[in-house]
Amino acid sequence: MRRGPCTGPYRPIWTSPHLGMAYYRQLMTVLLICAAALSWWLLQHDTPDDPAAVAGAQRTVDYYVIGLDVTRMTAAGLPAHRLRAQRLRHFSSDGTTELDDPRLTVYQADAPPWEVDAEQALMSADGSLLLLKGEVLIERAAGPNTRPIRMQTRELRVKPHEDYAETDEKVRVESNADRLDAVGMQAWLRPPSRIQFLSQVKGHYVPR
Repeated sequence: MRRGPCTGPYRPIWTSPHLGMAYYRQLMTVLLICAAALSWWLLQHDTPDDPAAVAGAQRTVDYYVIGLDVTRMTAAGLPAHRLRAQRLRHFSSDGTTELDDPRLTVYQADAPPWEVDAEQALMSADGSLLLLKGEVLIERAAGPNTRPIRMQTRELRVKPHEDYAETDEKVRVESNADRLDAVGMQAWLRPPSRIQFLSQVKGHYVPR
């Protein structure tokens, strides 16, 4: 028998018996890895600003990459994460970086990998802000000891230095037959970790 929906404003997610805090913390951790992966790539390929370009037109591209596909390895020689994008553009005028159709794969030692997809990503010059623009999808397939999980939202802002992520848009999180819908989300990953859905919270779950 299906129970639900249950609604209420400013409902913290850990009140749901099946979509627990650990799942949401994992989702937000993947977002921070996404920001770290992009920052790492930029550090490996950084080029000095061209003074002529900076003094010229706004948003001047000093280099770009078509068909970006880079994998970072662990110390043990195993893949840690893979970053792909149709196109990357770095702007010398303000130091920002844009990616079209970015896709990040975060590999797990004992579970299926996480996949993060967005229509576009924008990283600030100092790496303090990552904007995942348009439709954003984060998902992981089921594994021997893990449930599948899928999160859909839009316009997600990630602050890697603060271990924080937020959106004002609709959010849906699904795991098997359980799901949670809300509008607006804030996530703080530094202890004590907490994630809050801001309004119009509706949860549906199947008792076990």
